[in-house]
Amino acid sequence: MLKILPIQDKAEQELDCARCQTVFRKDALAYSASVDDEFIGMSQFRTTEGTGEIYDLTLVPNKEDFEALIIMSRAVLNFIDLCGVHRVVFLSEKVDETLMKATGFFKNENGIWEVDLTDFFDHPCQRHKKD
Repeated sequence: MLKILPIQDKAEQELDCARCQTVFRKDALAYSASVDDEFIGMSQFRTTEGTGEIYDLTLVPNKEDFEALIIMSRAVLNFIDLCGVHRVVFLSEKVDETLMKATGFFKNENGIWEVDLTDFFDHPCQRHKKD
């Protein structure tokens, strides 16, 4: 069973970052993903004034689970939305464009992946921007 849970301990977050070969961001919040109680990946993110920032949506090396990444992304977006923040940007050099599009992100005029969470979870089928 897939579980997406908040990481409550900074030492655990740092360990999970090492396992995923990503930079530990001590000021970021984090979620872990596990399947059948085996750690498979994590996300680091934070909210600033008016904007949510996602730094990582990553799996451990040699692990592939696209669905887990989508669900973890949605969990992060839901948390940010519940904080009252509706603009989210993805600030990672490692970008899977298919994942970004599948979770509702689009590339803005500055080439940054972002999503507007206004009514995102109220009308999920209408979230895609028309090209």
